[in-house]
Amino acid sequence: MRIRPSSRLIILSPENHVLLFSFCHKNDALSGKSYWATPGGGLEHNESFEQAALRELLEETGLTRTLTGPQIASRTFTMMLPSGETVLAEERFFIIDADKSDLDRSGWSSNEKEVIRGHHWWTIEELRHTNETIFPRDLIINILESTLTGPPTFTASSCP
Repeated sequence: MRIRPSSRLIILSPENHVLLFSFCHKNDALSGKSYWATPGGGLEHNESFEQAALRELLEETGLTRTLTGPQIASRTFTMMLPSGETVLAEERFFIIDADKSDLDRSGWSSNEKEVIRGHHWWTIEELRHTNETIFPRDLIINILESTLTGPPTFTASSCP
C-alpha cells in the first residue's frame, strides 16, 4: 500500500475558532460521503511537510505565511482517496493563526471546486455538540483545549 504523506492545517482565529471545509462527494469513489475536514493536502515531490502546509494554505485559503506554526499533532491511518485508491495516510497537523477573513478560492483545483461546498469557523462548543461528521473531531477538540494551556503534541493511529 502506498504511503500518502500530507499536511493538515489547524487554522485558528483570534477567538479560538477553527476553519473547516465542508466536503460532499458526488461523482467519485467517495460518492455519497459528506463531512467536514481541515484544509490541507498531500506533499508534492521533494516537498517537506512544512512547505506543503504553506502551499496548501495559499492554495486553499489565499492566506500567505513565511513560516508555519508548530506541528501540533500527527496521525497515520488507512483511507480511500476519491480516485478509489486505498493509501496509508500519514498526516501532520500545523497551527496557523489567522483573522476570520474572506477566503480566496482562486487557487483551488478542479476537484476542490467540485467537492468543497463551503466553510465554517467552528467553536469548540459547536464541535462538541454537532452531529456532523468531522475529521478528526476529537483531535481538533483536544488541540483547541490545549491552546489555553500550551502546545502538547498529539498522535493518533486510526481515523475516527
